[in-house]
Amino acid sequence: QVQLVESGGGLVQAGGSLRLSCVASGRTFSNYVMAWFRQAPGKEREFVATISWSGGSTYYSDSVKGRFTISRDNDKNTVYLQMNSLNPEDTAVYYCNARYGALMVHTAGAGPHWGQGTQVTVSS
Repeated sequence: QVQLVESGGGLVQAGGSLRLSCVASGRTFSNYVMAWFRQAPGKEREFVATISWSGGSTYYSDSVKGRFTISRDNDKNTVYLQMNSLNPEDTAVYYCNARYGALMVHTAGAGPHWGQGTQVTVSS
């Protein structure tokens, strides 16, 4: 079992930036494909970005492509989500997700491991 703890959320004005972090513990971090999802009020949870074991492959949803960057530091057991040019439509609870193995989340679906979420609020 892998445990995930997100941090870095907050309130930011439109056009601003935030960096989310997710620290993993309990298993070998580099064995997991990592991803970020988000859920806005009244909406279903949606995929945001995913990154391969090594960090060499990434994939983004169309709504964040070019504005968000996912990265990971396997020595620190941490995955990041750098969010730039934020707009009110990015307001949501952001969740970290882990999937064991090599299959990327955008093709194979979310893994069973979730963090508790961190709130991001973008004001207009």
